Amino acid sequence: MAVEVGSKAPEFTLDDYNKQAVTLSSFQGRKPVLLVFYPFAFSGICTGELCQLRDEFAEYEGSGVQVLGVSVDTPFSLKAWAEQQGYQFPLLSDFWPHGEVAKAYGVFNDKAGLAVRGTFLIDKDGVVRFAEVNQPGEARDQEAWKKAVAELPA
Repeated sequence: MAVEVGSKAPEFTLDDYNKQAVTLSSFQGRKPVLLVFYPFAFSGICTGELCQLRDEFAEYEGSGVQVLGVSVDTPFSLKAWAEQQGYQFPLLSDFWPHGEVAKAYGVFNDKAGLAVRGTFLIDKDGVVRFAEVNQPGEARDQEAWKKAVAELPA
């Protein structure tokens, strides 16, 4: 069961692609977080979705929202992918313990060993304000995220 709107976002600390720890609560009181889980780096739909985030990054940055991508890939593959695609937001590795954060958010597929496409907008107080989970092979409609971002309190 995925984390629901109105609930407290599960806390986590994961390494980014530079092996620097990123903790969700470090943003609390400062800025909302758009948490974007995706199956794998370098895969077609994931690349398209994250490239759209990259191309529209100024909208999120202008709203003061921290974008964080999360997958079960290693930091090394995430770094190569981020450099290849020019992502300007952190990609976090949920590699070990394998999928632990994806499991906490209810978006881990045990059979395939990957995170499904889960998207969570977490406000400055650490409360989930938007939650959506897409099925494998189903690309996300990012307009829904943008609407949720626009409705965040200042």
